[in-house]
Amino acid sequence: MEKHSPFLLARDKCATWMNAFIMVANLQRVKGVIFSISLCFIATVVVAQYDNYNFRHFPQEELMPIESAYAQGLDNYASENWTDCIKFIELSLRLHRLLKDSVTYCIRNCNASHVQLQEPVMASSTGDMQIFWRILMRASCLKKCRMHFPALSLPYPRKEVMDDFDNRSPYRYMYFAYVQTDDLQKALASAHTYLQRNPEDPVMTRHMNQYKREFDLEGALIDHEERPYEVSFLKAVTLFNSEDFSSSISHMEQALSQYLQQYSLCQAMCHGACDADLPQIKDLYPTLADAYVDALRCEEKCEENLMPNVGGYFVEKFIATMYHYLQFAYYKLNDARSAAPCASSYVLFDPEDKVMRQNMLYYQSYREQWGLDDHSFTPRVDFLGPEEAAMEEDSDVEFEGIGDYQESILARWSQPKAKGDVGDS
Repeated sequence: MEKHSPFLLARDKCATWMNAFIMVANLQRVKGVIFSISLCFIATVVVAQYDNYNFRHFPQEELMPIESAYAQGLDNYASENWTDCIKFIELSLRLHRLLKDSVTYCIRNCNASHVQLQEPVMASSTGDMQIFWRILMRASCLKKCRMHFPALSLPYPRKEVMDDFDNRSPYRYMYFAYVQTDDLQKALASAHTYLQRNPEDPVMTRHMNQYKREFDLEGALIDHEERPYEVSFLKAVTLFNSEDFSSSISHMEQALSQYLQQYSLCQAMCHGACDADLPQIKDLYPTLADAYVDALRCEEKCEENLMPNVGGYFVEKFIATMYHYLQFAYYKLNDARSAAPCASSYVLFDPEDKVMRQNMLYYQSYREQWGLDDHSFTPRVDFLGPEEAAMEEDSDVEFEGIGDYQESILARWSQPKAKGDVGDS
């Protein structure tokens, strides 16, 4: 008998269930009274797979390759064993987070180490030896760090599996599984989490719209993968729209800092795990080049993967958007010394934006009235220090390495004109 991949079997089954689940709305009408009451308590009832997650103390009995846990979940999905399906897919999500946290911890620790190793005296201070010494020192640091994290000793999942997690596909399976187990609160949370990354999915969108027509879901939709900067950004925009500019600035500055931190960690993940499909036997330089190009391709995806979804629409050119909000809010508080650097920063990402160009001309034309000098038109330098790394837990182990590597943000954002010309305000 031909053996099929559990991933393909589960996806075929998923397509079959899509048609069957069009009947979900009728199921909700039968259970409407109970469901609408329970939604009032959803914030305390829904237990996410991450509630008991601990990066430094992951249960030993749950350690297994991500791909194995995910495959078991999809096997159970295909056989309609919903309880075990949920169990293993939730486990795979925790293992995925554990892998990312472990890799980023080691990368950040080694790159931002305060330990500066003195380079050895070599016959030639330039050339291959100098370069490879630095590579070896960083590799040594990473190797020592990895020894302390069991997740890094497990087989690395294939690219298509990692893509599933980046696209939040596991939540789609869990949504249908939770519906089958009549756990509608968790089904809603899974559907919402999935739609935050895939707002154009027609089937899931139709189901969610049906729920919204039937029930009041305000405060009931939970994004299990929500990142801190998304919360801060939404608060900032809400306060901005209510013209509470001082509070908006506080939250927007926090969102900017949190985003840059997550961007740095995303890039760290790219350098911590290159494509597992690289050939094992190959010339040195082609191998290094392939690994480096693979890491660069991964880095380019960080902007897309971190793009927030607000009201069903992705906020493209996100970092430029935050600078635009900040410059206008600072201006409304008559703080041109803070507004002008934000405008200059924005122009780095979208030099052709006519509105911001007009704003820059305005600040320059009235620089004396605002007390501005040449330094006021220098773009802001927003950076992360070692103390701001995501893994702020006290480490009981130090890893030697070189800390001179810095990631940079690709300046490819632009900003739609929406928040006004300060010269007309």
